[in-house]
Amino acid sequence: MRYKNLILIGSSHVSKDSVNEVKSTIENKKPGIIAVELDKDRFQALLSSKKRSYWIKGVGVKGMLFALFGAWIEKKIGQIVKVEPGSEMKMAINLARQNNLKLALIDQHITVTLRRFSQTITWREKWNFISDLILGVIMPKRQMKKFNLTQNDLTKVPDSRTINKMLEFTKKRYPNFYNVLVHERNIVMANNISHLMKNSPDETIMAVVGAGHQEEMMKMIKNNLK
Repeated sequence: MRYKNLILIGSSHVSKDSVNEVKSTIENKKPGIIAVELDKDRFQALLSSKKRSYWIKGVGVKGMLFALFGAWIEKKIGQIVKVEPGSEMKMAINLARQNNLKLALIDQHITVTLRRFSQTITWREKWNFISDLILGVIMPKRQMKKFNLTQNDLTKVPDSRTINKMLEFTKKRYPNFYNVLVHERNIVMANNISHLMKNSPDETIMAVVGAGHQEEMMKMIKNNLK
């Protein structure tokens, strides 16, 4: 997606296509600023061989467990498709460094997100999550069929129709999860990108975010810059 001096890429964190899109966009469009869906600690963890740790005191038990489980799931998917999670972000960071481009970390800090998750997630959502997880293990094809997905689709960035279907499912079944993990972070990231665009109107900005954030963020950015 493009708007004024912004190129907003919606990526999959375990897709070679996303890695290639980031690389080709930087080479062909030559942005002056690279913005990535990371905060300071996640940025350091992505580039480090050390495992990321979360303190219960900072994020709550539920937030910590969710972070650990999410990282495990992402790693397993990465093993299936043979792509290290976050490879497209690493590509963006490495090319920014090689070309002496400005790098912006635009996401809300992970501890804020996980603390909000611990505070807002309901028992109903936890039960829905457990039941969906069990069904996913027992009948993975049936669960993927809900979104017209195949195992091969894991290697690609979902199209907009599939993304919207997934987001609508999440909003309905996990409203607080969606609000904290998607909507609230969209606000933070859209505001940060809008700030960059206002302060650097002559620079092309390339921002890399998860595909599920792209559409709503672009609407927010356009609204901010009216």
